[in-house]
Amino acid sequence: MSDSEKLERRDFVKKLAVTGGVGLAATGLLAGCGGESESGGAANVVTSPSVTWRLVSSFSRSLDTIYGAAEVLAERVKALTNGKFNIRVFPGGEFVPALEVLGAVQNGTAQMGHSASYYYTGKNPALAFDTCVPFGLKARQFNAWMYDGDGMELTRGLFADFNVINFPGGNTGTQMGGWFRRRVDTVADLRGIKMRIPGLGGDVMSRLGVSVQLISGGEIYPALERGAIDATEWVGPYDDEKLGLNQIAENYYYPGWWEPGAGLSFYVNKDAWEKLPSTYQAALEAAAAEANVRMLAGYDAKNPAAFKRIVDGGTAVRPFGQDIMAAAEREAMAIMNDYAAADASYRRVFENQMAFRDLSNRWLATAELTFAEYAIQKNA
Repeated sequence: MSDSEKLERRDFVKKLAVTGGVGLAATGLLAGCGGESESGGAANVVTSPSVTWRLVSSFSRSLDTIYGAAEVLAERVKALTNGKFNIRVFPGGEFVPALEVLGAVQNGTAQMGHSASYYYTGKNPALAFDTCVPFGLKARQFNAWMYDGDGMELTRGLFADFNVINFPGGNTGTQMGGWFRRRVDTVADLRGIKMRIPGLGGDVMSRLGVSVQLISGGEIYPALERGAIDATEWVGPYDDEKLGLNQIAENYYYPGWWEPGAGLSFYVNKDAWEKLPSTYQAALEAAAAEANVRMLAGYDAKNPAAFKRIVDGGTAVRPFGQDIMAAAEREAMAIMNDYAAADASYRRVFENQMAFRDLSNRWLATAELTFAEYAIQKNA
């Protein structure tokens, strides 16, 4: 190779390094660009493998903001690896049942999943802390606990039993308290109401006298319409409006104390993860973090307009009474303390998250809440 050819090659590689970024690392172009090395021997050409994965979601395409997080991840991973690492996303029920995502990733039916971990508390009650618990962490607090507190280490300890590595995969923010056909001003008003509400929130409501119903999202509208249920929770204004709940229930309550910041998760089969090149692992982790941020941003952008339409349409928006809030918190803490007393691993996660919450709340109450009470409430 002549000196001029060497200079041209060096310039070419430098330009690639500036413009290619992550793509260069993923494709291995810097390992060799020609047939010979500068020393005259054969170049050690490194090529990146083509990898195709399946990602099974618990969510339907109609829940575009939640389901869309998996699509964001897949698109970003493909871009960061120059099209070498492709992830095909399947909505709930298309490849595996919506509530069997964790099991599908555990047994390798799919390499990845996207779900809410509190769906699987029957396998381990402590998995609720990977999504949310009543009166627990808000979205920002949850991200802080996961990324910079002990959350990732503690929850990954739980998922190790399932041969799964978890990554934060989005958050809905604080949810609404749900739709009621009639007013519920006191704890006494809750007694006998038939309400669709799953998880720990349902356990608490049951203790308060509610007849808890467990039905799928697709059954909510007809059940509420024909009176099979008197109330339901879902997500928040954007998703609730799409389901049409404002058309059949007059009272919209807040806040959703059982879901103060519902975090979704990406599950990765540990064996599949360990087979990935390190550059692909880095791309996947970065893409998951982007999807996590963008889901919450999406809800923060879409909920305000949907909420305005709901209010302008005549829906009565009501806060839960203080006696309901206090009774719900008391029962929620009693349930979680019972779990903690019976299981050391549950207690470890519970105590850590509650300590993080209490410390965070003291700070947020000082600066953020004070500002919100003045500036946000003033203009609401």
